[in-house]
Amino acid sequence: MPPLPRVPVRKILAILAETYPQARTALDFRNPFELLVATVLSAQCTDRLVNRVTPGLFSAYPDAAAMAQAGPAEIEPLIARCGLFRTKAKNLAAAARLLVEHHGGQVPDTMEALLRLPGVGRKTANVVLSNAFGVPAIAVDTHVFRVARRLALASGTTPAQVETQLRRRIPRLDWAATHHRLIWHGRLICHARLPECGRCPLLALCAHGRGL
Repeated sequence: MPPLPRVPVRKILAILAETYPQARTALDFRNPFELLVATVLSAQCTDRLVNRVTPGLFSAYPDAAAMAQAGPAEIEPLIARCGLFRTKAKNLAAAARLLVEHHGGQVPDTMEALLRLPGVGRKTANVVLSNAFGVPAIAVDTHVFRVARRLALASGTTPAQVETQLRRRIPRLDWAATHHRLIWHGRLICHARLPECGRCPLLALCAHGRGL
């Protein structure tokens, strides 16, 4: 794993907290099952589009027990606007059956159990753990990966490496909040192609933004 550069972590976290005090997940959900489904759907799909799709999906299948009775072909039309919808429909149907068979229809609250569900990787599991159960976690999506590396909070070349480095550098109780703040920063300012460095509150601390 690449070594971590020395940066003022506390100052960076303080500026993020001041800039994005209300940062939270953009996915709409009412319970852990809805969050799990919405997060699976969000892969290669915007949260805004997911939020337009899930009301109809949850009206038809309000819980794991209901979705477990459906086949992928029944789920597909309801999520067809999401990318990779056929694969997602297959995974959602299979995950719902496992929830019913092994967890009484409830979403488990451990990383190990979540990772056994079809379509659930570390990012999805971390989102569910932190937002549905209040478990400190850092989910590394494309925004977190990009922004953390640009700010030199992490230097890893894979999401797993970046997650490990962020967990080492950031106080555990700040993991979830920092995850949301990094996402908001990536969406609003630190864009992938044309970051708006001129209006970034972190510019003075960002070697990438200063061209160093």
